[in-house]
Amino acid sequence: MLESFRYNDGCVIARSAEAKALGIKMGEPYFQIRQKLRQHGIFAFSSNYALYGDMSQRVMTILEGMAPVLEVYSIDEAFADLTGMPGSLERLGREMRARVLRCTGIPVGVGIAQTKTLAKLANRAAKLWQRQTGGVVDIRKPEKRNRLLQVMDVSEVWGIGRQMTAHLADMNIRTAWDLAQADAWTLRSKFSVVVEKTARELRGTSCLALEEQVPPKQEICCSRMFGKRLHELPPIREAVASYTARACEKLRAQHSLCKKVRISIRTGMFNPDEPKFTKGIICELPYPTDDTRLITKAASAGLELIFRAGFAFSKAEILLLDLRQRGEFTDDLFVATPPMAAERVMGVMDAINARWGRGTMRPAGVPAKPDWGMRREMMSPSYTTRIDQLWTVT
Repeated sequence: MLESFRYNDGCVIARSAEAKALGIKMGEPYFQIRQKLRQHGIFAFSSNYALYGDMSQRVMTILEGMAPVLEVYSIDEAFADLTGMPGSLERLGREMRARVLRCTGIPVGVGIAQTKTLAKLANRAAKLWQRQTGGVVDIRKPEKRNRLLQVMDVSEVWGIGRQMTAHLADMNIRTAWDLAQADAWTLRSKFSVVVEKTARELRGTSCLALEEQVPPKQEICCSRMFGKRLHELPPIREAVASYTARACEKLRAQHSLCKKVRISIRTGMFNPDEPKFTKGIICELPYPTDDTRLITKAASAGLELIFRAGFAFSKAEILLLDLRQRGEFTDDLFVATPPMAAERVMGVMDAINARWGRGTMRPAGVPAKPDWGMRREMMSPSYTTRIDQLWTVT
């Protein structure tokens, strides 16, 4: 069985190794390759964010119990500081991999090195040559590190994208080894301090410390494609209210306040038969707030200003700007101030949704089952997050 995941049932956004080998490309429209998938026995699934989030939390919980310090870098990546751990670190890496596989069924790769960039490269090697390495690669010894750097293309290095790869090729830097040997100050003057740090990290000099506590985001975005084209203002207003509520949940989760909100809408950009339109507007709030009601009101007012009849809209985006922590700003005596009860109301709503599920309590403008919602007609069961979808044994 092969897998190919799809966002909004529109295009391929993730592929198994087997799907890649059969030539399934990232971003391909699903309707164009539907028959090809069937011919090769590839199963396509809609995005299931609740399941992904839950499984990610389970994996990170296992790793936190085996490492003294852990930085959760993304939904499927983490850095662990193993300084001072007794015994063989390679053996510990294999124990981590085995425990995650046993408890979640998810195979992972483990890379061990002196720096974050080298650890990422070792992890990449563990995935590329899983059969030979058993999914664990330790490159702390200089000879192993150098051998890996010499066989890895520079594009495999963490943070080196397609354009940077082309620029580095002009300098005859084609492998990770070439980048590690390049003059750091030249890289800094020609590109940036980030590329300089990358080169130093490849040499074994740590420039990127572990972040045990993730700093608050400076911007919070919630953006979704509609499940179908929308031509009227009311359903778009519902979608905007829904996206705003989700963005405000993230805002309160990091204990931040928002002073500006940007709302934008656009039509589909790839159908030559549809007229194109995109527009956004920034709305100033009367005071820094995390109140979903006030931010939704501002976003709705901005939507009415940018909406144009006669277009088939496919997407809306909410962007919370000018974020600040409580106590990091000085109130103005001559402007409005937030009601004392607003914070308590939002706290109660978040507590209810945390206990009974997201959307249990929501703004009146957000429907429970909108007809414009994201299409996920082939979503896999939520085995770990919904009791009505648990496996049954007969």
